[in-house]
Amino acid sequence: MSTNKIFYKLLIATLFFSAYGCSDDLDIEPNDQIARENFFQSEADFQAATAPLYNRVWFSFNDKFYFGLGDGRSYNLYAPFSDYIYPFSDLTETGLTGPLVEAWRSFYIVVQQSNNTIAAIRESSVEEETKMRYIAEARFMRGVAYWYIASLWGDAIITTSQSEIINNPIINKSPRTDVFEFAIRDLEYAARYLPEQAGQAGRVTKYTAYGMLSRLYLSYSGLSDNPNSGTRNQELLDLAKMAAATAINEGPYSLLNDYAELFMIENKNNAESMFALQWVPNGEYGVNNTHQSYFALGSEITGDDAAYGYFTRASYDVLQEYETNDVRREATWMADGDFYPEINQANGGYLVDHENTYVNVKKGVVGSNRDNPDITRQNSGLNTYMLRLGEVYLNYAEAVLGNNASTSDPTALMYVNELRERAGLSSKTSLTFEDILHERRVELAMEGQFWYDLVRWSYYEQQEVINYVDNQERATITPFTYDAETNTASIDETRDISTRAVGDVDAGIFLLPYPESEVVQNPLLREEPVPYEFTEERITDELFQ
Repeated sequence: MSTNKIFYKLLIATLFFSAYGCSDDLDIEPNDQIARENFFQSEADFQAATAPLYNRVWFSFNDKFYFGLGDGRSYNLYAPFSDYIYPFSDLTETGLTGPLVEAWRSFYIVVQQSNNTIAAIRESSVEEETKMRYIAEARFMRGVAYWYIASLWGDAIITTSQSEIINNPIINKSPRTDVFEFAIRDLEYAARYLPEQAGQAGRVTKYTAYGMLSRLYLSYSGLSDNPNSGTRNQELLDLAKMAAATAINEGPYSLLNDYAELFMIENKNNAESMFALQWVPNGEYGVNNTHQSYFALGSEITGDDAAYGYFTRASYDVLQEYETNDVRREATWMADGDFYPEINQANGGYLVDHENTYVNVKKGVVGSNRDNPDITRQNSGLNTYMLRLGEVYLNYAEAVLGNNASTSDPTALMYVNELRERAGLSSKTSLTFEDILHERRVELAMEGQFWYDLVRWSYYEQQEVINYVDNQERATITPFTYDAETNTASIDETRDISTRAVGDVDAGIFLLPYPESEVVQNPLLREEPVPYEFTEERITDELFQ
């Protein structure tokens, strides 16, 4: 579906908003439709209007693109028969690749639903302070969507009004730096006006916005001066450090003691979760989390036929990242001999028993309805992490490292070592960029993040990232055996190495093609970008006084 058709459908949708019950949690099934003229009269109406921004609008992004791009394109995942992973891992996607088209669509649905919500709240007669809080919530979502768009496509259409797009759908795109700037302004507004505590479990807070800003400042720091110069903007690195520190020290978040517990259904909206998509247990299509059906090794896990993960496997490249005794591996990837007591509980738990020549996905795999009533066919009921405290720890460390070869900063070391100690590993006494990149890859594997880490790195050291990707040898299928006890992947000399066709590894891998249907509908996407005219002042100084 083209963006213009989406915008038209969303214009019609502005007359109605999905109403969500007001409970302590956000995972409430939509129960009716409320006409706009009777809506936006109270804070409860604002809660109902913003609730879909936590699930339905992100569905097409979450369904396949979240992991297909974030982990497939970074080559954490290898899935030779999966048309929603191999185009990304093989670097062969086009403007017709289904998940790419769906992701573009999803991001702009987030943008336009946020725009609609903001416009309607502004027209409301509710007190100004309450209005600003929920506008901030919608701007948080819009800012996150634009960060993804900037990271993936670079130059893009910036819009704050759906009606303007409908009236003039042939619109210029704006340069990548302006898209980043727009996203940062949204997140800064959110940090200024969101509440310190979530009114409902799962909602974002001002400290969520600070945590997300630490990501955006880090990303932008490599672009703002001289792209591919080998250095990052120190002012933005300092902002990333301060934003991360604010989220960590002032926010209500804390690390869980057990890494594996982060990915249990009963631990949704836990103390470490800062922003997660809120999927509805037993929910209808569009508010369901389909990840388990794509990852589960077989029907003995799910209890039904929705278990397509036999050929969705860890790459040889990512398995070499894990140190001996790193418990994150077993919580992320299923290897021969691993045991999971929470799965197949009726039979004493699930022991992985297959050839030790491949390793499958564990994150997002939670069992069957007999293990937990929230699990149904093609709906694990599990939240999708978009930001958690572990990442913000690493953002802080990376910002402190900045343009230095290494750092022994005690706070940065403390945060990285807290993650390593939770993983059962020894502490570091200093940190290099390679150390932090390694920790990001294993800490956040299968959480849709690592490709964006590589893109951020490419902004200021592009050739180094090209070399990194090239050294993954994606065209070579390496036969290996895997020892789960020692987290060791070894080349299997008894089997032949084979090859496959992959795309060129060059500067072109860092931007995705626009969906072909969008270019047909809006030929200006082919033209040079036009600077965006910002109409409000930055409030950065207010956030870090």
